[in-house]
Amino acid sequence: MTEAARRHDVIVVGAGHNGLVCAAYLARAGRRVLVLERRDIVGGAAVTEEFAPGYRASTASYLVSLLLPQVERELELHKYGYRVLARNPSSFTPLPDGRSLLMGPDAALNRREIAKFSVRDADAYPRYESWLTRVAEALEPALEDIPPDLLPLPPQWRRRGLRNRLANLRRALRFHRSLKQLGDELPQALELLTGAATPILQRWFESDALKATLATDAIIGAFAPPSAPGTGYVLLHHVMGTAGGARGVWGYVEGGMGALTQAMRAAAEAAGVQIRTNAEVAQIEVRGGRACGVRLASGEVVAADMVVSNATPEITFLRLLGADALPAPFRAAVARIDYASASMKINLALSELPDFTSMPGKSAVGAQHRGTIHISPTLEYIEAAYEDARRGAPSRAPVVELTLPTSVDTTLAPPGHHIAQLFVQYAPYRLRDARWDDIAEAFADTCIDAVTRHAPNFRASVLHRQVLSPLELERRFALTGGNIFHGAMPLHQLFGFRPVPGWSDYRTPLPGLFLCGAGAHPGGGVSGAPGRNAARVMLGAG
Repeated sequence: MTEAARRHDVIVVGAGHNGLVCAAYLARAGRRVLVLERRDIVGGAAVTEEFAPGYRASTASYLVSLLLPQVERELELHKYGYRVLARNPSSFTPLPDGRSLLMGPDAALNRREIAKFSVRDADAYPRYESWLTRVAEALEPALEDIPPDLLPLPPQWRRRGLRNRLANLRRALRFHRSLKQLGDELPQALELLTGAATPILQRWFESDALKATLATDAIIGAFAPPSAPGTGYVLLHHVMGTAGGARGVWGYVEGGMGALTQAMRAAAEAAGVQIRTNAEVAQIEVRGGRACGVRLASGEVVAADMVVSNATPEITFLRLLGADALPAPFRAAVARIDYASASMKINLALSELPDFTSMPGKSAVGAQHRGTIHISPTLEYIEAAYEDARRGAPSRAPVVELTLPTSVDTTLAPPGHHIAQLFVQYAPYRLRDARWDDIAEAFADTCIDAVTRHAPNFRASVLHRQVLSPLELERRFALTGGNIFHGAMPLHQLFGFRPVPGWSDYRTPLPGLFLCGAGAHPGGGVSGAPGRNAARVMLGAG
């Protein structure tokens, strides 16, 4: 075979969901695309894997809502088996005093449940939801777009041609129009985008149970308490998206999250994408001052006109490229990216459903089993859990989000048995006096005990478990620092600052090299937005 026949237009490094989305769009535009994945399965952190005989779980990412409707529609994912299973109710919070709070898309249910704790809060909650919806609907177009660069950076940091400057101006005007839609609500919306979740929730509500339930959305994946600036945006981030069938309602994917990325793979391959697994990229090749292909860990060199990386910025720029391939100030900026992480994932095989003291029942799936089960009764509980982590230790009383996908999806476990997925805060990547390899199992016991205090049969029902500490998340999924978002999401690492200021349009200082992963705008979550936007830029449509 000749070199011309072997050559690809684009190599995509990593077959996570954004890499697959980017590849599919490029191939649909006629580009010859090769995706290289170091694992034996595609999907990145959105995969379904058997962790015990007969039991399959969404190993890392476990719910869907943020996936762009454009990606679903344009890649025809439903044609390839993608199906969202709605959850109703979508949230259950058991409390130490024997009470509980159920919430979901049913407004009447929400009112009844919240009124058990506060009639005032029951009146306020629909207004709160309407406000968040207005902000989300105004900002979503801007968050899904390629972000404008509004900073007066020195020319040596980045030189832009006339076409790029005009495109940047158009994006800035679109962003301005989005903000203008908020009218008198703009100052309040800006607080949501930049401030802390706690004072916002304190102004709206008085019930501890409601505030704590909502506050968990502000800290997921973040090494920060709800009182920290920037958690307001994470709160907003979790009410965006409609993939679950309604705004902000997160759903299960039938067959687990891997069914989504398998549908993406099928869509990409139908467009002509070639995908190779067990093909770890060790180096991005540079010739004549531009990216020209990759070198695999096996030593094989694969040539291409362009390379787009779905890996984290740290891996892409500091590990896969030599120090002389990028300007020193850019490398220094990448080295400063914050990957602070405190998340842990535990997958369990259960012999029976949890039997909650506050809402008994284990013989059949009940309302308390379908949604996310919050083990976090008060804001003070969450703050105390964070304080342990700030000192370099796992939370003694952790915040646990428990989901039971088999409550609506019977394909994941043997008949009568169930899968439980625990997403845990706070488990700091960097420990002061211990190593995760030594304490992960013990901390998993602490998390299981936290649930068992509300469902006494829970510990005895555990048949098998898979424990993914932050260190294991890093090893398995190449997530720098175990950060599920490819980088923390405070304000200084969002919008035009992601991955670093001046380079938020998926391009890099190295010609021919682009970034398409969650380390680019708009950040983490299974949205497909970074992949779709990177393809647009590479095709000259951005």
